[in-house]
Amino acid sequence: MQPRNMSMSGVVDLAAVKAAGEAKAKAEQARAEAARQAGQGGGSGPAAGAVPPSALVIDVDEAGFERDVLQLSAEVPVVLDFWAEWCEPCKQLSPLLERLTVEANGRLVLAKVDVDANQMLMQQFGIQGIPAVFAVVAGQVLPLFQGVAPEQQIRETLAQLVQVAEERFGIIGIEVDPNAEAAPAAATETEAAAGPYDALLEAAVVALDAGDLGGAVQAYKNVLADDPGNTEAKLGLAQAELLARVRDMNPQAVRAAAAENPRDPAAQIAAADLDLVGGHVEDAFGRLVDTVRVTFGEDRDAVRLRLLELFEVIGADDPRVTAARTALARVLF
Repeated sequence: MQPRNMSMSGVVDLAAVKAAGEAKAKAEQARAEAARQAGQGGGSGPAAGAVPPSALVIDVDEAGFERDVLQLSAEVPVVLDFWAEWCEPCKQLSPLLERLTVEANGRLVLAKVDVDANQMLMQQFGIQGIPAVFAVVAGQVLPLFQGVAPEQQIRETLAQLVQVAEERFGIIGIEVDPNAEAAPAAATETEAAAGPYDALLEAAVVALDAGDLGGAVQAYKNVLADDPGNTEAKLGLAQAELLARVRDMNPQAVRAAAAENPRDPAAQIAAADLDLVGGHVEDAFGRLVDTVRVTFGEDRDAVRLRLLELFEVIGADDPRVTAARTALARVLF
């Protein structure tokens, strides 16, 4: 796929921005003040608000888009990398974008969007193919390019993006502390061994063993409220919610309804839940992929979202999930 829209010209007319001087002066003043405060600290310890380099590259989903992208874009330009596991060009572009973002040292943040798991975002951005790269600055979306491009072209595009952010919006980025990466190692041995959420996770397991599915669901949600990326809690929540859904089902009635109504999203979703609980993983995934193929609009979206929930139950690294993601992508595109 050939790159397009590599130039920032036409997206923002820099020559027409009369207030560029004032905004740039504001940015330079803020940068000088940050440097002055860091100097007063004697150069030891992380500056207030500084982030480690690893925080410059993040994964973003539909639920966290407003917080992780729109709000953050008021402080630093956010580059959006729309990708998928099955996309070979993405495997070339994404590592390059990550490296250039870290090299920018806080002038940019890279937000990676898995299109298989975030179809709504892909539709909202009008993306026809991946990889596709956008930027968000002060809440405004700027299309950058689609496809893989030479490194120098990408460098120039990102440099123009930083310039636009500084000159038009006075946005200078965020401060990076390379030493902050080692901060977790300074935790006490007790904290390292126990972890901050072990008690809640153990409570969820106890609730599951006791058949208290509601209590397990709430315990996992409590963990995720503070730590949305907690893998164990996400997996546990998906499993507990699945068990809660099938607990009162009549298997014979559910399967009969699914057989009689192959295009009924609700019937197929219920049958897929039973398939998964019964250990028939490929059957569950295949049933929902086939239903996505023959449905449209809200019905299709409901089936797709349930399929993504079932992926969480099994785990992203399972080869059956990888195969089903590929099959889903073929149906959708």
